[in-house]
Parts: sequence; C-alpha cells; structure tokens
Amino acid sequence: MARPKEEQPTSGELEVLKVLWDRGPSTVREVMDVLHEDRPRAYTSVMSLLSVMAEKGLLVREPRGRAFVYRPKTDRGRTLRRMVGDLVGRAFEGSTSQLVAHLLDQTKPSAKELDEIRRAIEAYQHDREK
Repeated sequence: MARPKEEQPTSGELEVLKVLWDRGPSTVREVMDVLHEDRPRAYTSVMSLLSVMAEKGLLVREPRGRAFVYRPKTDRGRTLRRMVGDLVGRAFEGSTSQLVAHLLDQTKPSAKELDEIRRAIEAYQHDREK
C-alpha cells in the first residue's frame, strides 16, 4: 500500500529534517556524518530513511552526479506548525491552555525561559491588537 503524502515525521525523520534545515541540501553521506556525531548509523539505514521520507513527501530527492541530494519539502516553521496543530487537535481537543499547562508541568522551564514565554505572549497580544 502506498504511503499517504504529508504524514507527520517520526522522531528519526525529524532528526534528519533538522540536519537538512541546518545544512541545506545534502547527500546521504553528509546527513550520515552529522547524525553519526550523536550515535553511529549505517549508510544503508540512512539511505533507506531518506528514501522513505521522499516517498512520504517530506523530502525532495534530486540527482547530483552519481548521488542524490535531499532537501526538505517544507521549511522548519511550517513543519513545526503542522506538528503542533496536529498535537493540539488530537491530544488536547484544540485547547491551547491545556497544551501550555501540560508543557509547563512536563518541562519545568527555568526563570529565564518563563520570561521568554511571557515576552512571546505579550508580543502575540500586541500583534493581535493591530
């Protein structure tokens, strides 16, 4: 059965997307070298993962000489918005306040992070008033 397009990325796929968002278009070897810094990965495993991601519509694969170059189909912000929107809808029944309450409880943000959150909320409110 064919994979549906635009599925949410798995945790392993998100690792790859982060590499590609940071590095830009990359070959299997280049992605593997970055991922290898955290833990060893076989070339064939990375190649298979990139192929699956291209089939899912998460990546675009373009030939470059004898290799393929992969790049994300969508940018980081759009992908993360889609993931968060899906999480809010499925797990929190659309409630932003429930998401934030769970997030604060689970992550125990520092005083500095709480200040950054307050500033983000104030900036959001300011932008909405315009």
